[in-house]
Amino acid sequence: MLSRKNYYANGKLLLTGEYYVLEGAFALALPTSRGQKLSINEVEAGAEPPDLPKSLQWTSFDVKGDIWLKTAFSLPHLNLNKPTTDKRILTLQNILQTAKQLNPIFLKNASSQIVFSYADFPFDWGLGSSSTLICNIAQWAEVDAFELLFKTMGGSGYDIACGMNDSPIIYQKEGGKTNVQAVNFDPPFAENLYFVHLGKKQNSRDAIKYFYETKANHAALIEKINALTVEILTCSNLTSFQRLLLEHEELIASSLKLTRAQHLYFGDYWGIIKSLGAWGGDFVMATSNRTFADTKAYFYEKGFDTILPYEEIIL
Repeated sequence: MLSRKNYYANGKLLLTGEYYVLEGAFALALPTSRGQKLSINEVEAGAEPPDLPKSLQWTSFDVKGDIWLKTAFSLPHLNLNKPTTDKRILTLQNILQTAKQLNPIFLKNASSQIVFSYADFPFDWGLGSSSTLICNIAQWAEVDAFELLFKTMGGSGYDIACGMNDSPIIYQKEGGKTNVQAVNFDPPFAENLYFVHLGKKQNSRDAIKYFYETKANHAALIEKINALTVEILTCSNLTSFQRLLLEHEELIASSLKLTRAQHLYFGDYWGIIKSLGAWGGDFVMATSNRTFADTKAYFYEKGFDTILPYEEIIL
């Protein structure tokens, strides 16, 4: 017999404050309607032979339902049953073992576990395959998800906040503390907003390393980013929204010596292209005052075939 528990975490998109969220800037972050589910199936006590070693069998499925990762750990110490150099498995082991360090009774006297993880999105979309996993394991282990993130993968933590919230948030990490505020971001021009997948997945750790290697005046820039974030949050018309997005883009581009995605790929586009998160790789936001058919046709012609309307992907 099996007893079952299910956990779920939302994906994420970061609209403002990219990079500078690491140093305390406000970040307007958007939980997505696609995330990751974790199903824990525990063999009930007495239902397995007493002399059989206890184990944790783990299988991860991608969005197509194909097995993406399959491995097994011995309990209670979560050692690997078979040596491996697979970084995905070693990362999973590190997260599980760190969760156990944070909560020593996690899996201490547990019987065997059969665990399944199901993703609602392609892993190359950058919606948070790691952060949704950490959120789910933190719920299961009854530990603080932010602490689990900071002790394993690192980063700002906005993705963890998205994983645990079902509405847009303002996120701030300051002085080692995290502040999450649910906000009412429901732009009346949402039908003019789209997310376009660039298909050039970025490594978050590399992006963080690059940020800290720059010599930008963080304090002065953070003040400007905070003001822009507040304006973007309360903006009521598309024209003003586009102006604010452009100002935010130019601020990040000039301070970190990065090239805007619009300049790289969409120089003749009629709207504004806003980079999200680590620049240059995953999704960008596109504004458009034309029909969805016209907008989609433009990006298709450029070779980008994943265009998601705002209301389809944002919670």
